[in-house]
Amino acid sequence: MKLMSHLMVMALAACGGGSATPQEPLDPDALNILFVGNSLTYANDLPGMVAALVDSAGLGPVVVASVAFPDFGLQDHWAQGDARRQLERQGWDFVVMQQGPSATEGRPSLLEYAERFAVPIRAAHGVPALYMVWPASTRSFDWDGVRDSYQMAADRAGGIFLPAGEAWRAAWERDAGLALYSADGFHPSPLGTYLAALVVVERLTGRSALGLAREIRTREGTRISVPAGAALLLQEAAHEVVARYAATGGPP
Repeated sequence: MKLMSHLMVMALAACGGGSATPQEPLDPDALNILFVGNSLTYANDLPGMVAALVDSAGLGPVVVASVAFPDFGLQDHWAQGDARRQLERQGWDFVVMQQGPSATEGRPSLLEYAERFAVPIRAAHGVPALYMVWPASTRSFDWDGVRDSYQMAADRAGGIFLPAGEAWRAAWERDAGLALYSADGFHPSPLGTYLAALVVVERLTGRSALGLAREIRTREGTRISVPAGAALLLQEAAHEVVARYAATGGPP
């Protein structure tokens, strides 16, 4: 089957974010994934990397859409409304939700609004998925708290836990010199986004991260080429962590 990978992310030049409001119906034969988040989602075009990896693996048609704005949490998305309007379109298979690290202060909001969003997600015949991010490099003591917050949110929403932040830690156990942060010590580098995309693809499709493409280009033009040795390391880290946390939220 020919894969029709369609990235529907409208870049906002002024603020670096994006809100997708496509009008065409969702393809019932495609894997339809909606991303709801902030700059940790749109940095390096995570949705596009996911689509490109699915495309390169020949897993069938995939449609990705993104509603992402700078500094937004799920409470902000609930109030702003674009994400809920997207959910009025029936046929989403997965809705990947993300806010800041939420290790402590942000945890109550993450839990409450993951649960709130789960209602329209289920009504749209989708499955909630919580995309665990990472703390700033200056707050390394928050890693366990970030993981726990996103695991609890996945449980609260009756959804799937996407342990991208844990994959970062697993990769660093193999090579502490990997540059997964960007220069600001918070946002991901392209390598960090690639590792997160490996986690998302394996968890949502069941296709092992091992052997996925190491050279990809998204429809928005983001390119990444990972050396073979580094790609294998990252794929192994993603695969290990997905297996470790597969029970959280049950199978996709």
